[in-house]
Amino acid sequence: MNKKNCFAFIIFFVFVSAVFSQASRPDALKLYREGKYKDAVAVCEAEISNNPNNMDSYAVLCWSLVGNKQYKEAELRAIEARKINSYDIRLIEVLGEAKFYLGKNNEALDMFQRYVANSSETAARLGTAYYYMGEIYVRQTKYEHADISFSAAVKYEPIYSAHWWTRLGYAREMCGDFKNAVTAYDRALGLNSQNYDAVRGKKRCQERL
Repeated sequence: MNKKNCFAFIIFFVFVSAVFSQASRPDALKLYREGKYKDAVAVCEAEISNNPNNMDSYAVLCWSLVGNKQYKEAELRAIEARKINSYDIRLIEVLGEAKFYLGKNNEALDMFQRYVANSSETAARLGTAYYYMGEIYVRQTKYEHADISFSAAVKYEPIYSAHWWTRLGYAREMCGDFKNAVTAYDRALGLNSQNYDAVRGKKRCQERL
């Protein structure tokens, strides 16, 4: 084998080795989507150890921590990651989620508003951010604001969850908008006919019409 062929073989061998190495490496995002949150966290921690500036790993890490209900840890890691890149909208949104579950309503709302303001119309978690904003407004008894937020949530993800439509119905019901509340409850029941909250909500509103 001449030098040229030998060099080409080495390059090919390195390339193939890299491909196989990548293929055999656990996929943290795949683990997260499968609901294997602890496994995803472990993979992300290893990736961050090798590359402390890996924002993709930080994002999946924080999503997985929230998924595993480790909200305080998710908050701390998201804050840590934002010291590297404060403009990463994924971390802004997941920090909002962590703060929401920790009961830090105003801080969470600020994060979600920042996410919405800096996201495109096709952002992956835009509907989710609006949903959480709606829940915060319900906590604050600002039902008209909740109506607007839940309406935006189901606009971006209309078939995502019967629960979102139910919450929209509830916000409208609390505003006294019983007709449109029934419409929202009907959409929820169209997705899940066994949704007890939607059944009760619709019955209450119909009695007021």
